[in-house]
Amino acid sequence: MQIETYSSEQLDAIVNLSLRAWSPVFDSIQKALDTEIYEHFYPGGWSINQQKAVEEVCAAEDTHVWVAIDADSTVGFVAVKLDCESSMGEIYMVAVDPDFQGRGMGSALIKFALDWMKNAGMAVAMVETGADSGHAPARHTYEKAGFGLLPVARYFKKL
Repeated sequence: MQIETYSSEQLDAIVNLSLRAWSPVFDSIQKALDTEIYEHFYPGGWSINQQKAVEEVCAAEDTHVWVAIDADSTVGFVAVKLDCESSMGEIYMVAVDPDFQGRGMGSALIKFALDWMKNAGMAVAMVETGADSGHAPARHTYEKAGFGLLPVARYFKKL
């Protein structure tokens, strides 16, 4: 596997692998939220919203995106945003194709992003994820990379 700078020709592959990778996550979120609240957040289904989010991240001028390539196929990606004022870098999005998960590619993408942030002068790195069961593999990867958890409680109520 190698990591290289994203190019727009890879967008379809990134969207497709992301939707496949995040399907269990959104199944878990749907079970965790009240139906009306879930439908408010994801009208028309989560995949439409996520596709748009990935497309926007890949096109954003303030975001740096890299892809994981294995056997000439795009199998993962990571997107990073920097806040130079606070010297904090954020791993904004990361996904690995489900067919390639469990092989260390997510960890390699995270390490690459952390090294890049450090070289860019950042003092702190952040990543945000869910506490639901669908995000358990992501939490494991972040903890393995040395991230510490800030407990946060976020509540929702349909009005």
